[in-house]
Amino acid sequence: MDLLTPELGLFVWTLIAFLAVFFILRKFAWKPILNALSERETGIADSIASAERLKKEMGQMQAENEKIMADAREKRSQILKEAKDEYERIIGKAKEDTKAITDKMMADASQQIQQQKMAALTEVKNEIGNLAVEVAEKVLRKQLAGADAQNDYAKLLAEEIKLN
Repeated sequence: MDLLTPELGLFVWTLIAFLAVFFILRKFAWKPILNALSERETGIADSIASAERLKKEMGQMQAENEKIMADAREKRSQILKEAKDEYERIIGKAKEDTKAITDKMMADASQQIQQQKMAALTEVKNEIGNLAVEVAEKVLRKQLAGADAQNDYAKLLAEEIKLN
């Protein structure tokens, strides 16, 4: 048990040594240690505040980025809508132009057909007229072969002309 209970002399000398070291440390080392701890505490607090500030700025930047992305998406959809409208307008105009050209071609073709029809009818009428004259001439020659028949026919024509 001697090892577990210290003697009074050892206790006193240990206490004196402790107090001497304590006062020396208090006089020379305590203030620098406290200043260093205070500086470290201030540095940590500043770092935490800076981190919070950066976190807040990052949150703002993220919100701005999301807003910019939303604006970009909206602009993209607007551009796509305008492009689609322009596409439909161009297609509609092309259809209208094609229809106008087709209608004009049909009208021109119809007019040409009408002109050719009229020309053909005129030609047919002329041919019929020529044939009628030739047939009448041949009939009259046969009927008016004699001089008496010619005189009778001339008198008949003269009377019809006077009546008209």
